[in-house]
Formats: sequence, structure tokens, C-alpha cells
Amino acid sequence: MKCGLTEKAESQFVDTIEKEAYVWREKNWKHDDYEHIHHRAQLSFVEDGYQYFHIDQKIYLVPQYHVIWVPSGKAHKITSEAQTVNLTVFLFKSVFEDEFYQNVQVFAVPAVLKEMLLYASKWNKSLIENEEQDIFFKAILKSLPNFCKESHSLEIPVPTDNRLIPVCQDINSNFKYNMDIDSLAEKAQMSVRSLQRIFKNETGITLQKYHQLTRILKSIELIDTQQYTLSEVAYKVGYQSLSAFTSSYFTVMKTKPKLIKN
Repeated sequence: MKCGLTEKAESQFVDTIEKEAYVWREKNWKHDDYEHIHHRAQLSFVEDGYQYFHIDQKIYLVPQYHVIWVPSGKAHKITSEAQTVNLTVFLFKSVFEDEFYQNVQVFAVPAVLKEMLLYASKWNKSLIENEEQDIFFKAILKSLPNFCKESHSLEIPVPTDNRLIPVCQDINSNFKYNMDIDSLAEKAQMSVRSLQRIFKNETGITLQKYHQLTRILKSIELIDTQQYTLSEVAYKVGYQSLSAFTSSYFTVMKTKPKLIKN
């Protein structure tokens, strides 16, 4: 059983719970290494650590104090190299009809929503009918679109064109260094101009943006280890100064990098 759902077969979860919505809070979250699907909409709040959600040829980063909304029936796989991942997961049987609820959303948790999510944890794993809980959870659900401001900044696209896979692999392996666009074009067996055009069409972002996202994701992983100063992290992911790293980090994360306190 995971999050109250019974796994009848690998990747297939059966929902036998009558409640409209409930919460499942768990420390030291253990990740499965395969894609799975269930028929409840899911709101996951990362209290500590970070997670990657692999959904529809995209990888979504969900760092500490962020949430991800996953619609019902959407296949997904979750991975993380974080030392510890503490999660609070809300599962909803039905949702409102707004377009927001039909798509994957990732966004930082504002103070008000954070307090609401933490307060709701008092009903952790409770499957008993509770009127206050039902009203409170519906209020959270209804307010989500208003809390979501920028839901795509942490989305890492995965191209379907096989010619671009070596390009992504090269960037992921050599993110510390400046991109050699000519070398990448050679790997894709196309001209530089064609590579830039096709990559943008396939992923929705430029090669330069992909490179930047990769660096920032790696920095989040390094910060999570609590082994390095921010200046050391900046150097390890390819920035020549802390100020350049901070600026790039802020562009992606909408907040400045900071070390994690125990």
C-alpha cells in the first residue's frame, strides 16, 4: 500500500477508499523505479529534499517548499538523489472543471498555502469522515489556481527526436563547461542552424536554456548534500562567480540560492 492506494500489480494502484479526499504524510520517502498510474488527482508538497517527476516526455523538478499537481490517470515516475525526502501528498477523487486541474503544475508554495498544508497534516492517514477536513481540503483545492503563478519554469523537456538524445546526454555530462554548439551539431548530424531550430521546436526552449536548467538542477542536488558552500557549488556547476550563479539561479527558481539548515 502506498498513499492509501493498494498496488495490485506493478504500476497499477486500486482505490478502495470512499473518502472524497485525504492526506498522506511520510518521512524518508522511498521511490519506486517504475512508472505508475492511479485514478486520484495528486498534490505533492515537498517539505524536505527534492523530487523529479517524469511525465509525458518531460521531467519536472519539485524542490523543497514546492508542490506539484498531477491530474488523475496521468502516468508518472518519481526519482530523487536527495538524502531525505519528506512529503505530504493530498489525493482527490474529483476536482473542479477549470483547465488548471487538467494539466501538470509545479509552483513554489506561498506562506498561506504552506500553513494550510501543514495544518492539514493533522489528518494524516485518517480515512474517517470528517466535515472540517472535507471543507478544508476543498478550500485548498479551489485556491490552487490562485497560488500558481509560474508553473513551467522547473520543467525539463525530453525530446522525442532520437537525433537530439546525444545532444542532451552531452549537455548533462558536460554541464560545467561552455557549450560547443558545433560539436553538438556534429553529434546530431545536422547543421548548427537546424539543430537550434529543431531543438526549440521539440522542447519549447533553446539549447542555452536547457544548459542553464541542467546547471541549476545540479546545483540543487549539490546544495542538498550540505557538503559545499554556495561559492563551491557555483564553481562545480560551471559559474565563475557566486554573483553569476545567484543571478542564473534566481532566473530559474525565482528565489536566491541558500544553504539548507539541519
